Amino acid sequence: MKEKRINLIDYYIQSVGVCSMEELCNHFNISISTLRRDINTLLIQNRVQKIYGGVTSLTQNQQVIPFENRDIINKKEKSSIAEKAAEFINSNELIFIDSGTTVRELLKFLPKGVTKLTVLTNNLDIINYIADYRSDINLITLGNFYKSSTRSFVGNDTVHLIDKYNINKAFMAATAVSIENGLTNSDVQEFEIKKKIIARANSAYLLVDISKFDSSTLLTYAQLSDIKGIITSERPPENYVSFCKQNGVQLIY
Repeated sequence: MKEKRINLIDYYIQSVGVCSMEELCNHFNISISTLRRDINTLLIQNRVQKIYGGVTSLTQNQQVIPFENRDIINKKEKSSIAEKAAEFINSNELIFIDSGTTVRELLKFLPKGVTKLTVLTNNLDIINYIADYRSDINLITLGNFYKSSTRSFVGNDTVHLIDKYNINKAFMAATAVSIENGLTNSDVQEFEIKKKIIARANSAYLLVDISKFDSSTLLTYAQLSDIKGIITSERPPENYVSFCKQNGVQLIY
């Protein structure tokens, strides 16, 4: 029974390419603990590979995972994180909103009464949302080259333009987070933008779901101690709780 279920899970993952843990639980009507044991068996057998919030076939993982597939992973958690983060936005502020599937939900939860807000962003979805629904928000866009893989704009001159702005708060995304390597991502052009934003912002908040902890990718754009707070979906591992307490980093979950 168990072996048959594991084979069916493997077949499903190979068929769709990438899927969330929630999707697998619902599809096979099993608990998350059972699924984790089954996925661990497939990992040991080198049949699938873990990604942030889900799993992917090894064939799929050799390519960049499409934005629309990343968007389905931990969708409820991402909305919850964005709602918590929106509480830190006040009137008369200039805020930066990073590219990513979590931060793009931020303005949907903007508290009532917030006025005279200016948003600096390279995030296409944020740009479209403000243009379509929030004409009361001042919009400053960054970048002149569009990257479809991240739905964001980059460009060689973007980093220099950021120096013009005094940013009150930055709401950041990361591909992975670790105590050793800090906040990391894999794209060189986005790395330069993120690094400059951290340097220019009075306060920076990292919005990540719990699946991104304890891993790292190619480029570190900030250390954990550089940011004001981490906003996530649940209590992270205890070493992160201790680190945040020792370094004065707010932990919101």
